[in-house]
Amino acid sequence: MMNLAKYGLRAILILIGLVPVLAGAALTVIYDSGDTRPIAPFLEAFESKEISLPKRQIKQPQQLGAADIVSLLPIRSPGLTPGIALFENHDRPFSQPFFLIGSDDMSKQWLLENRGRLKEVGAVGMLVQADTKEDLRSIAELADGLSIMPASGTDIAEALKISHYPVLITAHGIEQ
Repeated sequence: MMNLAKYGLRAILILIGLVPVLAGAALTVIYDSGDTRPIAPFLEAFESKEISLPKRQIKQPQQLGAADIVSLLPIRSPGLTPGIALFENHDRPFSQPFFLIGSDDMSKQWLLENRGRLKEVGAVGMLVQADTKEDLRSIAELADGLSIMPASGTDIAEALKISHYPVLITAHGIEQ
């Protein structure tokens, strides 16, 4: 045990002795793109005792309130149209069921008929087509508490190879 402590102490003393030697070693440049800039001008800011801020007017931040939903209109999803979608199995690991709808009559009827089931499975919706504020309002009323976000569904449609809405997408499949 005494031997181990003696060698451990020697190792620590040797490392302490090497630190000043390593600190004084020259730096090795691994890569230089040609755009290298000296750090000295940046360090001058820390050496100065006086703090000087650039002379510019500071703009007052805008008061941000609720987002203006109308600014998102019209909502479009190229490649997606209202229509009949066939049931299709898949095994994608979606953590939560979601559905795609538009503001067309077929989507409104589908939402009305399936609202209870959508709530039961905890589905969230994407409104992939809407033209007016009235479209948004009517879907919100029909949703009756379901969470529906206005957004393009083009990427999802391409990934899942679907071309029609309204559809419910779960971890097991795509259905209408």
